[in-house]
Amino acid sequence: MLSIRPRLAVIATGVLFVSGCAGLGQAPDDAEPGTSSPSSSASTTQSAEPAEPEAEATEDPDAPTSWGPTTGELAQAQELVAGWSSEQLAGGVIVGRFHGTDPQEPARMVRDLHLAGVSVTGANVLDRDQVLAMTAAITEAARADSRDHPPVIGVDQEGGYVSHLRGIATDFPHFQSAGLAIAADARAGRRVTRAAALATGLELRDLGFTWVFAPVADVTIGAADPTIGARSPSQDPRLASQAVGAAIKGYDDAGVVSTVKHFPGHGGATSDSHDTLPVLDSTLAELEAHDLPPFESAFRQQAPAVMLSHLDLTEIAPGVPASMAPEVYDLLRDDLGFEGVTITDSLGMGAVGGRPTPALQALQAGADLLLMPVDTATTHQIVVDAIDSGLVSRARVEEAAARVVAVQLWQARVAARRPVPADVVERAQAASADLESAAY
Repeated sequence: MLSIRPRLAVIATGVLFVSGCAGLGQAPDDAEPGTSSPSSSASTTQSAEPAEPEAEATEDPDAPTSWGPTTGELAQAQELVAGWSSEQLAGGVIVGRFHGTDPQEPARMVRDLHLAGVSVTGANVLDRDQVLAMTAAITEAARADSRDHPPVIGVDQEGGYVSHLRGIATDFPHFQSAGLAIAADARAGRRVTRAAALATGLELRDLGFTWVFAPVADVTIGAADPTIGARSPSQDPRLASQAVGAAIKGYDDAGVVSTVKHFPGHGGATSDSHDTLPVLDSTLAELEAHDLPPFESAFRQQAPAVMLSHLDLTEIAPGVPASMAPEVYDLLRDDLGFEGVTITDSLGMGAVGGRPTPALQALQAGADLLLMPVDTATTHQIVVDAIDSGLVSRARVEEAAARVVAVQLWQARVAARRPVPADVVERAQAASADLESAAY
């Protein structure tokens, strides 16, 4: 691990310089702040004039971050959560699960537990009218909780068989179609992939959703991969990278928060994390070559959120799910430079079943959002108690909650700028047909 990480760090730093990312705090020669190179020292010594005091740098609040929100929106979010109670903070880092189809159930949870939001599954939906009533009730509950930013209302709507709004929203083909379309004609394939994501995002917004748990960035290994399969854009990291980058652009255009998943890549796992904790023996070099490129592509396109997998990465954090391993968050943030929202995969999956306080472990490790704990109310109380006792620092939870609020402020701003067209369903149907035609 130590022999590979410096190389990854160099790559990440290079990407930041190429993209013009501000805030690196280093001179062109990488000198530490307040120091100088030998030549500059000599010229300073020879100068008889006293040095002018440096003007204080002022940060432009409208400057975009590398993941969507402006620096002003992030500062606004940080100021807001600094005044929250422990109960509000704990809720602000949880995306809850609920049972049944009563719109008032998730609304009550959001209001009473101060939840960031909820994840909607196929078991929670009946028809279009019920979905609209549910998302409206959740949005109103957030307002009743004195929030001016929209809640997280998320859904797995990848296309193919992982589409929880089947029969309500337009059916899109598996994301594998994007990779096939790009393989057939790179430019046309990227275009139809971006258009499909745009149409999906707009249709989700029309139904009241603010998040989509897509695109899948996993590079599948084919038949030996029982979990991802056709959900993956390709077995080729290069094609997968193009598909993921195009999809991120489309979701961004639509004003919906996308969630690139499942970091650092589930496509090479030979068991299903819904049932058990898969073991992945890939070295960092192998991850860099096979699994990481689509995530790096997403980050270059300003992906706002990334979902962490439940994988046992034996070369990085053996025996610990990636979603709960500080080393994996270090890889994501320090080596790849991702600054946006980190969210766990569902905490109700078999891979993490039986672990004590999995949500708290993930929060301590670096997760910003805890997705679908088995018991939302119990998890909320566990996080409240951990904040009050110091088991998790308030600063860590504020950092997490602020990122979530900031990305929701971004979502609201972009959505306001791009109204959903009246013919959104027809556009979505056309985009789905175009993607399928380009792929097959």
